[in-house]
Amino acid sequence: MADKSTAQHLFADVLKRVHAVCGALAAEGNWPAGIDLSRIVVEPPRDASHGDMATNAAMVLAKDAKVKPRDLADTIAAKLRADDLIASVDVAGPGFINLTLKPAAWANELRALLREGASYGKSSIGGREKVNVEYVSANPTGPMHVGHGRGAVFGDALANLLAFAGYEVTREYYINDAGAQ
Repeated sequence: MADKSTAQHLFADVLKRVHAVCGALAAEGNWPAGIDLSRIVVEPPRDASHGDMATNAAMVLAKDAKVKPRDLADTIAAKLRADDLIASVDVAGPGFINLTLKPAAWANELRALLREGASYGKSSIGGREKVNVEYVSANPTGPMHVGHGRGAVFGDALANLLAFAGYEVTREYYINDAGAQ
């Protein structure tokens, strides 16, 4: 399995597929319409031997669906097994769903990474929303310490990440050169 940072597209794709399965189950009348799917996550399993990804879908939807989490997990797993991206699906414990992807999924992700280069992972999720990131420089009027450098590096890194995610970022880098020293 690749680490999460290099497989972000795959995690988002699998989350969409889990949402689609849950939507299909709701449409079939297996649970009430309008259940909030926003609490569903797809993430690396705690133990890598459990597969490539895991979802909490059954655990977070069971109460609203009025079904035991394990039973709901079995129903969701059955639909996910038919997905062409997924090699195997296992239900664990009280209703966690572990997924192993087909090797072609990883090969396709590697091709996307090579094709997109430095733009790989870039997102428009920010929708050009304006964000102002304020951070400080080292204060030349007082003693230097590691916090001065950390603040500048952290602020700039945060601004870069927000811009990569599609936000319109304004950076305000404060220089404090006033003082009594």
